Amino acid sequence: MTKDQLENILAFIDRSKGTLGRLKLTFGLKIVVVLAATLIVCYQLFLVYVQPDQYGIKVVRIGLNRGVQKEVYHAGLTFVLPFGFQQMYSLPKGIQVLELTNFPETAAEAARKDRAAHIQTSDGFFVDVDVSMLYHIKDPYLVFTTIGPGTLFEDNGIIPKAEPALKETLGKLTTEEFYNSPLRVRKAEEAKAQLNRELNPKGLEIDQVLVRYFKYSPEIQKNIEEKKLQDQMVFTNQAAARAAKEEAQLKKIVQEGMVIAAVEMEKGKAYVTRKIAEKDLYVRKIKADADLLVKLAEAERVRLKNDSLKGIGSERMVGLKMADVYKGLDLIILPSDGSSGINPLNLDNTLQLFDVRKGGDK
Repeated sequence: MTKDQLENILAFIDRSKGTLGRLKLTFGLKIVVVLAATLIVCYQLFLVYVQPDQYGIKVVRIGLNRGVQKEVYHAGLTFVLPFGFQQMYSLPKGIQVLELTNFPETAAEAARKDRAAHIQTSDGFFVDVDVSMLYHIKDPYLVFTTIGPGTLFEDNGIIPKAEPALKETLGKLTTEEFYNSPLRVRKAEEAKAQLNRELNPKGLEIDQVLVRYFKYSPEIQKNIEEKKLQDQMVFTNQAAARAAKEEAQLKKIVQEGMVIAAVEMEKGKAYVTRKIAEKDLYVRKIKADADLLVKLAEAERVRLKNDSLKGIGSERMVGLKMADVYKGLDLIILPSDGSSGINPLNLDNTLQLFDVRKGGDK
């Protein structure tokens, strides 16, 4: 407890005595006030509160087991002997941030800030690199014993090691390679690994090394941008040439496809024409076969009819037909005498005349 705190407690007790005297307090109330003052004094003298986001490291200066105690204290009240016998130091638990930047207004307010890393590239140019380093205290006892209390883990721990590690890893890049994001990230990971090899034995561990921004001198920056524009034009032209080649290939494929489609269409038309011709030929053949059958049947009918006319009674049939012819005649003048005379009443004569019955046939 400091001297000012002790004086404040004594002044409070004096004021309390004056007030109690004026109010004529009872003896019991006086005891309560004395006990409360005693508790306050003991709290201030013998107890130290370790915050939830802190580690507590106790140092014994007088007595047995002097020196830094290996036990690490966490959140809560801890007994500490006053008047310099023992002392409690605190170290932060959470993630710490170191910002290397020439633009402090862009950095986090709670972060520790230092100038940007000034790095020489492998081809001899200088570049200022803004880097954010995230780290934490892994072993507070090691940090306290190897680096020191308070903020010495920043001043004597990570800050002296940060820029040399970045120079060694990022310095392997050329001016143009700084614009290669994957390569730049790999070099930042190498810097993280190198820092951990140096700081882990001291109780610190690096979580991330993030390259946020980098800047060359205006002349170099202009040259780089001009060269990048030229490179982009070359890439653009190459891409355009490839695109033209692919377009020509596409047109060729389309034309070949159209030719193939036209050939297949002609094949289809020829196939249809051939099938129609085959159909017509088949129809004509069937019709010809049918006509032939009809004609053959007609000829057979005529033959059969002729055959029937040659049979018995055919003469009478002719006579009957002739009689039918005569039915339509109202008047016929024919000679009735001589060899060519016609006597309708002489049927035999008529049959002989038409060569249906020979003379003397019955």
